[in-house]
Parts: sequence; structure tokens; C-alpha cells
Amino acid sequence: MSKPPIVPETTLSGIAVDPRTLERVIPESRRPDGTVRKQIKIRPGFTPQEDVRRFRGTRQAQMDADALPKGHIIGWVPPPQTATPASSKAGMSKAQKKNEKRKEKRKEKREEAVNIKDNWEDDDDGEAEGAGSAASTTAEKSAGERTSEDPNRAAAPDTKKDGKKDAGAEGLAAKLEKLEVR
Repeated sequence: MSKPPIVPETTLSGIAVDPRTLERVIPESRRPDGTVRKQIKIRPGFTPQEDVRRFRGTRQAQMDADALPKGHIIGWVPPPQTATPASSKAGMSKAQKKNEKRKEKRKEKREEAVNIKDNWEDDDDGEAEGAGSAASTTAEKSAGERTSEDPNRAAAPDTKKDGKKDAGAEGLAAKLEKLEVR
């Protein structure tokens, strides 16, 4: 059980809760001439005029709760707290730790995905890197991913060459026959 405070909190009218009896009282005080005023008990349910708050309707109270703090700049978001103390992870269960790791990975993935150009008139960053990096990126890509630089040749055969034009059309027709559902 916690001990009551040494100096109890008082309201605007000076009413405090007596720590021994837990009753609302006005504590004894000293007059300027040195004499002491007695402690005064307050009836349960009585609220002096100084303690009555100004009436606020539900809508007004909601607006007050939603109001931005003084000096707040609209659109400004404080920077995220990236570092979590090690002591907070000590009290976590296995599942909570696993979920925390997943959350961090998702966050890192989002940060990597966001790549905003400084100047929209510039060419892509990938083109400026050079041919050596282009060869390494094609080796890294999986077979299912296609780009404008590396189109899917089987889906769109090259029809520019006259000799292979008929062969490509025949090959495509043969593939379509295999795919027909009977």
C-alpha cells in the first residue's frame, strides 16, 4: 500500500484530502497575526464556486481535445524513433520478438523503396551508372522479371527479320494449339 503524499494537492479553493481520514478538508493555516485557523471539514458532494469549471458542450469538448498544441506547425511530423532500447526487448515473448523483427524488416524495405529524384529532368539513375553494373543487374534478376531493356522474346517474337517472320508465326500458332482447352 502506498503512503499518502506529505503535502496533499489542493484545489483552487484550497480543499485537500486529509491523508489520515481520507475526508475533504480545508487544512489549518496561519493568520498574519500568528494565530492558527482550525481545519474545516467539507461535506461530501459540495463543490465551491471556485472549483466549478466552465461548461463545455460535447462538441466543444471534442474540439478542445482535437486542437493542436500551441506553436504546432501543420504538416510537420516529428522524426521517428528508430532505436529501441535493449531493455524493452528483454521482457518480450518469442512471438513479440519475431513480430518486432518483421516490423523492422518491413520498415527497412519501405525506406529502400522510396527513391525520389532530385531533378525530374535528369535521366534514370540506372542509365548513368554504366555498362558494368547493367551486366551484374541482369544476372541478379530472376527469369520471371522482364523490363523494357530485356523483353520477353517468347511472348512477342521478333517480326522485323523477313526469314524468321514466318517461323515465329508458326511457332506461336503451335504454342496456342497446345494451350487450347478441350
